[in-house]
Amino acid sequence: MLTVRFELRGTPLQPVDEFFSREHRYSLGVDSETGRHYLSIPVTVGAFDYEEYYALDDGHYARLLESPLAAANFADECRRREHDDLLIIKPGTNRGVGS
Repeated sequence: MLTVRFELRGTPLQPVDEFFSREHRYSLGVDSETGRHYLSIPVTVGAFDYEEYYALDDGHYARLLESPLAAANFADECRRREHDDLLIIKPGTNRGVGS
């Protein structure tokens, strides 16, 4: 298992993916430091790839785990930046494009 630690503005994030869809390019998981649930999508900016993490409450997380179609639709909405208010780590000015 690959564990990545991000630290930005004093906010540690230790994501642990519990489900991922290679086909729809998203992951569902939990931050092992806070217990906060998230959906993440891959993002590309130039030659650099990273993940954007969107906070989910417990109910929303459970619904997305139960319905891969709903999770894929939510991930697509995130790619269209329709849920930027849920971003755990706010992107900088050179924000990438969801892939």
